[in-house]
Amino acid sequence: MSIPRGQAMRTELNRRTMLKSAAAVAALSALHNALFAEAHGETTMATITTRDGTEIFYKDWGPKEGQPIVFHHGWPLSGDDWDNQMLFFLAEGYRVIAHDRRGHGRSEQVSDGHDMDHYAADVADLVQALDLRNAIHIGHSTGGGEVARYVARAEPGRVAKAALLGAVPPIMVKSETNPDGVPIEVFDGFRAALVANRAQFYIDVPAGPFYGFNREGTSVSQGLIDNWWRQGMAGGAKAHYDGIKAFSETDFTDDLRAITVPVLLLHGEDDQVVPIANSAKKAIDLLQKGTLKTYPGLSHGMFTTHPDTVNADLLSFVRN
Repeated sequence: MSIPRGQAMRTELNRRTMLKSAAAVAALSALHNALFAEAHGETTMATITTRDGTEIFYKDWGPKEGQPIVFHHGWPLSGDDWDNQMLFFLAEGYRVIAHDRRGHGRSEQVSDGHDMDHYAADVADLVQALDLRNAIHIGHSTGGGEVARYVARAEPGRVAKAALLGAVPPIMVKSETNPDGVPIEVFDGFRAALVANRAQFYIDVPAGPFYGFNREGTSVSQGLIDNWWRQGMAGGAKAHYDGIKAFSETDFTDDLRAITVPVLLLHGEDDQVVPIANSAKKAIDLLQKGTLKTYPGLSHGMFTTHPDTVNADLLSFVRN
């Protein structure tokens, strides 16, 4: 079957137009990346291998001579949860780094080592590999526990300050010594939901208490819900299952007492995931140089729903 000459010409013109358009988009993208790199320094994405042979993914953006800010994500997410803050502090001239915890995101899905001691050791290996000094470590939720354990044990000169946002320390679970903690049955429910249908569980959490979208009158962002699900499902079920014990049952009391650098605690007063009365309001009394700031009505994911507010407070802490 032959194609009419006019139709063939139109097809060829359309093909050439598409190719030119694709080339133009690629050129613009390359130009943007080049200009961004020139303005802010080299942008790299890489991995390190920890002392026990686990591959950890990290992002390292900005000038290598800039003061490093290391971001530690919450359960069961990845370093991508800090995208807004990384871009914000990159624009302020800082070197920004975020890693995916072992078993999470793009890091290796190993079977073992999903506990705070291994998490902190992995951070120490990352810090040593990148030779980070005078760094500021910022952690959210489980990442706040990771920061507390790492900073308490860090080599002298490695850490300048730390910030804990909606963080789990000193300890979440209810016990004889922590009678107003969260009952173990709540965390057992997390484990059961993860095993039964992890994909649905990772929709229900961000659609409900994590961002406070279950509160009447709250503006719901489907994009945030979808992004939470994307990050969660990229990680491993075993790491996430074990991680529930790590963030709920680890006692950080001695870690908080051992930290000598300034620590900023930021917490939403309507945090339904890590209740403020059992966390930040106890942690502040254990820190040598602690400052607590709370946000009326804000949720566990406050730095995502209200980045301008939280970023301004973090920048003030980092600079002063």
